Amino acid sequence: MSMDYYIRLIENELLPYIQLNSNHPFDPIQVRNQSKSWKTIGNGNYAGVFLHGSNPGCVVKVYGRNPEELKNEIHVYKQLGKHETFSKLIAYGENYLVLKKLEGITLYDAIIKGIPIPESVIKDIDRGLEYARSVGLNPYDVHGKNVVMFEGKGYIVDVSDFYKDGYCSKWDDLKQAYNKIYKPFLLKLHPPIPFFILDGVRKGYRVYRRLIKRRI
Repeated sequence: MSMDYYIRLIENELLPYIQLNSNHPFDPIQVRNQSKSWKTIGNGNYAGVFLHGSNPGCVVKVYGRNPEELKNEIHVYKQLGKHETFSKLIAYGENYLVLKKLEGITLYDAIIKGIPIPESVIKDIDRGLEYARSVGLNPYDVHGKNVVMFEGKGYIVDVSDFYKDGYCSKWDDLKQAYNKIYKPFLLKLHPPIPFFILDGVRKGYRVYRRLIKRRI
């Protein structure tokens, strides 16, 4: 399939049939998809992600708010260039990106389902983040919901905040939990962990980080 034809599918069969809304600026985008040919496969703080069966190697990320963030993400992908840990920017339009599809399951979902996370995945992510720093980016907001693993390898699926300044502790905190809790106690047997427990840990972590910032 030519990219010109794929772009026409996006603009004629996807964009007119989706609505992206959010009731709160910190809540994920809610996607309403009435397209007959495009499947919704994800949603985040700024955008929804869609797949067309005729081109399973690509996904389309459509921004529902903050158009400036789209421009920032384009610049991030251009700086990253080609690296095995990240997706690749293929094309873009006024409010969407066409990206190479990364296969895998998020670390968050792997914990819920009891799927072991090998140490090689953590090391792959570390190498990817070090590469991003080497090309002048600042890895930011890297956590268990935007890191995936596939066949023992780790990949980062969301780089939209890599342009931001400052230090984000999320990945370092996740690694610390992996090394001190997950690897010695959960990795070998790894029972499924119910969603409500993991979600409670996630929300508690947010409160903890806010309290730390206030004290600082």
